[in-house]
Amino acid sequence: MTTTTRLAEATIEADEKVPAIRITRDFRATPAQLLAAHTDPTVFARWVGPNGMDTEIVVWDARDGGEWRYVARRDGEEYAFRGCFHEVNEQRIVQTFTFEGYPQGVALETLTFEDLGDGYTRLHAQSLCDSFEERDGMLASGMESGVHEGYAKLDGLLAEGAR
Repeated sequence: MTTTTRLAEATIEADEKVPAIRITRDFRATPAQLLAAHTDPTVFARWVGPNGMDTEIVVWDARDGGEWRYVARRDGEEYAFRGCFHEVNEQRIVQTFTFEGYPQGVALETLTFEDLGDGYTRLHAQSLCDSFEERDGMLASGMESGVHEGYAKLDGLLAEGAR
């Protein structure tokens, strides 16, 4: 008998050999619900990032070859992010990610959705950065609180039945 341990909080790991960040988190949702939460701009804007941020979707074309851009605001400060969707399907999303405050840094992100059965899905996310310095800068930017708080908001939306 195989037992799957569910992850109550995201694990965030920095790879020692390549400039990558790996995030793993379980959700009480189907893979299709998690895909929709990452590709539907209305739903995405409601959960992404830390608490207290208002997110405006500027461009959103979640398809192979599409692009995206959003602006997050809090306390008079503004943070813009953009990228391109390279692959969007039921199993995974491959996209680029750029913080416009550091436009020379482009990460290649891959998100996969592992069906754990029983109404749970494990999200595996990897961000491959251009250098260890860029990766370490992402980690030092407050990314961890944004991940944990954002996914907690997503849990609430999924519990409400967001698709």
